[in-house]
Formats: sequence, structure tokens, C-alpha cells
Amino acid sequence: MTEPTLEWDTPMYRLAVAQLDQTAALMQLDENIWERLRTPQRSLIVSFPFRRDDYKTVDTVYGYRVQHVLTMGPTKGGVRYDDDVHLGEVTALAIWMSWKCALIGLPFGGAKGGVRIDPGRLSRTELQRITRRYTMEIIEMIGPDKDIPAPDMGTDEQTMAWMMDTYSGQKGHAVPGVVTGKPISLGGSEGRADAAARGLLFVVEEACKVKKISLRGASVAIQGYGNVGAGVARLFAEKKARIVAISDSRGGVFNPRGIDPLKAFRYKERSGTVVGMPGAARISNDDLLTLKCDILVPAALENVITLHNADQIKAKIVAEGANGPTTPHADEVLARKNIVVLPDVLANAGGVTVSYFEWAQNLQGAVWQESEVIGKLDFIMRRAFADVHASMRKNRAHPRAAAYVLAVGRVADATLARGLFP
Repeated sequence: MTEPTLEWDTPMYRLAVAQLDQTAALMQLDENIWERLRTPQRSLIVSFPFRRDDYKTVDTVYGYRVQHVLTMGPTKGGVRYDDDVHLGEVTALAIWMSWKCALIGLPFGGAKGGVRIDPGRLSRTELQRITRRYTMEIIEMIGPDKDIPAPDMGTDEQTMAWMMDTYSGQKGHAVPGVVTGKPISLGGSEGRADAAARGLLFVVEEACKVKKISLRGASVAIQGYGNVGAGVARLFAEKKARIVAISDSRGGVFNPRGIDPLKAFRYKERSGTVVGMPGAARISNDDLLTLKCDILVPAALENVITLHNADQIKAKIVAEGANGPTTPHADEVLARKNIVVLPDVLANAGGVTVSYFEWAQNLQGAVWQESEVIGKLDFIMRRAFADVHASMRKNRAHPRAAAYVLAVGRVADATLARGLFP
């Protein structure tokens, strides 16, 4: 294989490619397909002017949209607003989305987009102007049969509403299927808010059966108390698991007797952090990862479990709520310690699965009840876990390698079936 293309060559991209390379070598993937899957099929970089609320200051803003694989159908992936968004990050996330969709069995290729801004320092009207202009800059790439954006870091259902409205205005009629993660009133799906957390719960329940662990009373540590982390804490607590530690970007808190997720959420809403909440001791993010617990959920950043701390991980199950939290070298260490790592392409796939449900409802003009959405999600996530577990036994591989063999194999099969043009 050649070295990574310079434009995308960042640590996060190198992690995504290293995972692919390990898989391709394990399954003896055709070298031509291997090479093609290491880089995205389409990448767009845009820059555009952005007028501040004072209407005197004009900044230049940079945005991205990357489509990794167009083989499986339209592409699917979130849009993130963050002041560190760059082409390498967006490309890596698009690659991971391809494997996620293939593993779950969704008719999508992977995509991702982003705008390099700090949304916390912008007003609502400024965010709306940026969103609408960014949508216009990428409008030829997106559409319900081309590429369907969704919320991600720094964006939400309101962002998707603005994107849908901008796109629909150019088409002359409402096109709800152009984005997912929309408000219910605009064609959003019931069950979307908790989808990623609920999907993670379903695969953890299956892993607990394999490890012969009772989820009731199990100790759980969660790094990252955003939408996914807070949802995981609440859903696990409903199953009578004991949330012993949670954290955010400022640090974390620990209580071996358990932390009430709703009290923690309300405290963070008031204070901006979970640090300092009553009845819990302060703990660092690094220390949280190495706590003795049954289930560890890294739901914040990439590359937090590395060769330097993997040997100190004491959890029995690691369920990746974030994208790319574990490096390939750390995977090997955890596998030797008999720690089950539920990889991101499986554990946090609930979000894109319910996004698929939303897209399907929009195309059909249908509305599903929340119970129907949860039931379908339950079936798909548990089926995906069973597929990965069977692949582990067949290939004598740890869960991530087994999941990647399935996902990459499905994309490779589709690529070979479509053939080469001209």
C-alpha cells in the first residue's frame, strides 16, 4: 500500500487507515479495492464569507463534505461544528461511517461534513446564517438520493431544520428526506434523541450474556456526559446498573455507591460541568478510564485508550460511545486481557440506524410510533452483535477485527459486483 494521501494525513485519518489495513491483511483483500477504500471518492473544501451580527465584521469560514464510498447507495453522515474541524478528521469519520452502515446492513455509504467554527461563541442568528450558507455551498453534493446529513458535535435538530429549509427553498417544495435528526414537526423520527444510547445498551446487554455478567447492579463508568453519555447513564440506570463515574471536558466525579444521572444532568445544565456536584468526589478523565468497573463507556474523544494506559484498564466490557477512542495497539492489549471491546462501528450505530428509519419514513410519507422504532432498533442491533460474535469465532479475532472483516467484506463484495467503468 502507498502512504496516505497528504491532504488527509492526520492522526485521526491514520488511525482509520491503520484499522482498515489490519483488516485487509487479515482477510487478504484484493489490493486494488484495498487501495481504493483508503481514500474517499469525493471531497469538497469550501470557504465562504460570514457576516457577524454587527453587520460590519465579515469573517472567512471553512467547511467540508466528504463522501467515502458511493457503492452501497446514497451516503450518510453528520455535520459537526467545531473550531478544530479539518479534512483529515472529516475523512476518518466518513470512513468509519462506511463500516458502520455496512455492518448494520444499511443501504448507505459513509460521509461526513463540518464547519470550522466555535458554535459556543456565536449567536443563534449567526449560526443560522452559517448553516444556510454552508448548505448552499454543498447543495450539489447532498439530497435524499445523494447524501443525507445529520446532527453531530456542535449541531442539533435546529441546524437540520435550517439545512432542510435552505435545500427545500432551492427545490421549490419541501424535501424532508434531505437530512435526518430533524424536529418531529418537520418529519423527524420518534426515538431519535436516545437512539445512539439505546443502541449501545442493546449490544452491551448481549455482551453481558456472553461474559455472564448481570447488568443489574453492574458498575458503569462513562467518559463524556454529552447527549450520548447522559443518555447511556439514564438508560443503564433504568436497568438498575450503578453509575459510579461520569465526566466531561473539565473533569469528572466518582461515587462507588452510585450517581443519579438525572441529578447530574440538571447540575451540568446549571453549572456547565459535572465537576463539583454534591455527593461525589472529583476525578480526572484519565483516572476514570482506569477505574475498576464492569462496564466502561468512552463517549467523548478519539484516541483516549492507547498503548500507554491500556494495560491499566480494569473494566470487563468497553463499549465505545465515541468514534475512535481506542488505538489498534491498545486493542491488542485489551484482547490479551480478555476485555471485550464493543467497537464504535457497532456500539454507537444506533444513531445512524434510527436516522435510516427517519429517511425511510420521509421517502414513504409514513410515521412510525416510538415503540415501533425501538423494536426495529432492538432487532437490528442485536442481530449485528450476533453477526460480530459469529465472525469472532470464525476468524479467531477480537471484536473490532471481527466487525471490520464483516463490514469491509460487504463493501468489497458490492464493489466487485458493480464492476469497473469503463
